[in-house]
Amino acid sequence: MKAITAIGIVATIVAMVLASQMEGTPLPAFFVIPAYIVVFAGTAGATVAGTTMDRFKTIPALYKIAFSPPDLHFGGRVKMLVSFAERARREGLLALEDEIDELDDEFAKKGLQLVVDGTDPDLVREILDNEIDGMMTRHHHGQQMFEKAAGYAPTMGILGTVMSLVHVLQNLSNPSILGPAISGAFIATLMGVGSANVVYYPVATKLKEISGEEAELRTLTVEGILAIQAGDNPRVVEDKLIAFVPPDERNEDEPSSGSGPKLAEAA
Repeated sequence: MKAITAIGIVATIVAMVLASQMEGTPLPAFFVIPAYIVVFAGTAGATVAGTTMDRFKTIPALYKIAFSPPDLHFGGRVKMLVSFAERARREGLLALEDEIDELDDEFAKKGLQLVVDGTDPDLVREILDNEIDGMMTRHHHGQQMFEKAAGYAPTMGILGTVMSLVHVLQNLSNPSILGPAISGAFIATLMGVGSANVVYYPVATKLKEISGEEAELRTLTVEGILAIQAGDNPRVVEDKLIAFVPPDERNEDEPSSGSGPKLAEAA
């Protein structure tokens, strides 16, 4: 299910709110604006300080990818490569040039173009492996921002609580406000720890999972392209690549080209 990350986050928040209501805590008690400012603005500022503005600007796109990840059809990619192997065996590698223009996956297009151009197989592998390494590095920078935010948020929450407690201690002469003031002080800690463990860490983990799947799809593509270049029998090509395909996809009729929007485009 594509929306599983968003569903999980919402379900966690609902469970926390429901538990607080069962204990009799009124919802307005959680809306302490100064606490939100310290935690969320402070976390954003600390995250910016540890990265670059260009990377920070990618955060909305990364959220979109985490909540609505791309469709990566391993079975469809195998069928596409096997069909290319069949045509290459019948008509030669140059016949694939017509197919390349129809691909909407830049990585596969680049690999097949290298093969059609007669590039040495070792060089083809080196170039494509470098592409994968570069993609993983860019993805890591995106994941790292959320991991940093998850580390900063609880600390910002503690800072917000300490700041509020300073205000409480200045008003010890007025016992009637101590209870609500102390309660409000701990909202910052709640928001800091909650945002880190309910939002930032899960999003970082999801981005890491998507990145790993895309790297695996690209590895499959590399192996298929090199098998085509080597002139392997299409059945052998399929046998080589089928190990990459999840069991539930092996008999599905998936689209034969494209793999959805790339995480690399946002990182």
